[in-house]
Amino acid sequence: MAVMNEPVTTEKKIADKPEVFAARSVKPNGRERDVQEEKETEASGPPKTVIREYFESAVVTVIMALFGMTFVVQAVKVPTASMENTITVGDHLLVNKFIFAPGPTFPLLPQRDIRRGDIIVFKYPGNPYNQERDKDEDNIPFKVNYVKRVIGLPGDEVEVKGLRVYVNGSPLPEHIIAVDGRQAQMNQKAPLKIVGEEPRKPEDRYDVYYFEQNVDADRQGHKLPPSSDFNFAVKGKPEKVPANSYFVMGDDRDNSLDSRAWGFVPRELVIGRAMFVYWSYDETKSFTSPLDFFTNTRWSRTGTMVK
Repeated sequence: MAVMNEPVTTEKKIADKPEVFAARSVKPNGRERDVQEEKETEASGPPKTVIREYFESAVVTVIMALFGMTFVVQAVKVPTASMENTITVGDHLLVNKFIFAPGPTFPLLPQRDIRRGDIIVFKYPGNPYNQERDKDEDNIPFKVNYVKRVIGLPGDEVEVKGLRVYVNGSPLPEHIIAVDGRQAQMNQKAPLKIVGEEPRKPEDRYDVYYFEQNVDADRQGHKLPPSSDFNFAVKGKPEKVPANSYFVMGDDRDNSLDSRAWGFVPRELVIGRAMFVYWSYDETKSFTSPLDFFTNTRWSRTGTMVK
């Protein structure tokens, strides 16, 4: 008796020869294509050269650096002595631009409002009382960076009486240090020479420096007349800090043209908060050879936090 052959379905053929199905795929024209041919096709194209790889890495590095300098940090150099000895002439600082970023703050991000006592970097707003001086190349308004300490916040009433600064009627807790005034005037790029200081109180958050002769006069009860350059919060006339503005002063109080001279710092001119010294060079010493770069660098100030 003849036996009928069972018809073989497509599914059965595939099951009988799985290795054939796994090793084949179909081209757009319906013909089969080997996996090896697919791999060769995917691997086709010119290989990256060493120059191209370095170029791509350099481009990414530049983009990241520009992003960081625009939104996160900025390097600045301190050219004047108005913040001695907190910051010395020749210090190169990194400025935290992100901490005071405008707009709403978020709990998980390191952002906050400007506080009294912060050392900020800002664009010099200009002096309406001395516009001739503002023509100097190193003092151009809205271009040159200044570094000062925040004394008055928006809405505060500030008044300077001799060596004391009053905010809303109360004296600021500042640690007063006496320095050699003659040495400071003869060489303004050198750190101040300390000759005496008041006992530090627990509430004193930072140091301020006055010439020895002015400290002695204050102790003897003599009234110190304000500098002729000062126009704000002096001469018995308190000043109220406008909204979105700040009253700032240098720590080297007898050698600082600050808000006492030219007024308030608008919020939009604030760049950020000074963080730390990443390099410091002693500009009082001469530079005659490449070796002087190492001998004149103040290595002990490298990494010093600014506070």
